[in-house]
Amino acid sequence: MALTALDGLLLLMVLIWGTNFSLVKVALRDFPELAFNAMRMLTSAVVFVAVIGASRTRPSFSRADWIRLVFLGVVGTFVYQFLFVGGLKRTSAGNASLIVGTTPILIALMSSFAGHERVPPRRWFGVALGFGGLYFVVGHRADWSAESLFGDGMVIASMVFWATYSVAAQPLLKRHSPLAVTGTSFSIGALLYLLFTAPWLVKIEWTSISSASWVLMFLSAVLALNVSYVIWYTGLQKLGGTRTSMYSYLTPIVAMIVAAFWLGEPVSGNQMIGAGAILTGLLITRFA
Repeated sequence: MALTALDGLLLLMVLIWGTNFSLVKVALRDFPELAFNAMRMLTSAVVFVAVIGASRTRPSFSRADWIRLVFLGVVGTFVYQFLFVGGLKRTSAGNASLIVGTTPILIALMSSFAGHERVPPRRWFGVALGFGGLYFVVGHRADWSAESLFGDGMVIASMVFWATYSVAAQPLLKRHSPLAVTGTSFSIGALLYLLFTAPWLVKIEWTSISSASWVLMFLSAVLALNVSYVIWYTGLQKLGGTRTSMYSYLTPIVAMIVAAFWLGEPVSGNQMIGAGAILTGLLITRFA
């Protein structure tokens, strides 16, 4: 029942992903959308390949494992990243963080239907409480204007693919390390993304992108993709999908705080109430 080092790593992941909302929004002011995502994924894939190559134990995948890894690369890297970054550019940070916060519900439902884990009633109560808190965090000031609906739809679709990715990876994590599964599937998805966007990438004026935006791209790649993806997969391996995904409820809280300091967005009393509900729901789900 005690908090562990893994809980600390998951909290670090939440801090990184919550900050990443503001980081990406700022970088996309200068960086073309496809170019930003392509360079971010290329950087992350190179880091993954280098780390796996330098590790003492090389992964040994069967043919069935490779089929699942390709599926994970397509769903959790290629399609998810395309939809998420594209949606974040077109909608508000409030809308995006609210939608991302629904991930634990999707993963709990999929994990239960797939038979990977049983979700007891107390844990469902924690999921519902956390989701209710999300509305207070960002729902009262979320932008539901017609201009952002397309972006909202892209982020919603990306969360469905992320939940599918998280649940489909669990059988592989019973036989292989989180680094091997994450790095291999991500590199496959990154390669597909680069091939798909190549006709647009060759037309971009790379010299017009500022040095600051390149630094933000690199930080987003290494921290939000390399470090956080490995932590996420480790959580799935050790805690299961439902308990790990509950930490996603904290992401809007971090996004709200970072946006207040970095982008000057105000913090309301309703958001403070919602933050308390989210934390309570997290504790109930984590220890139920």
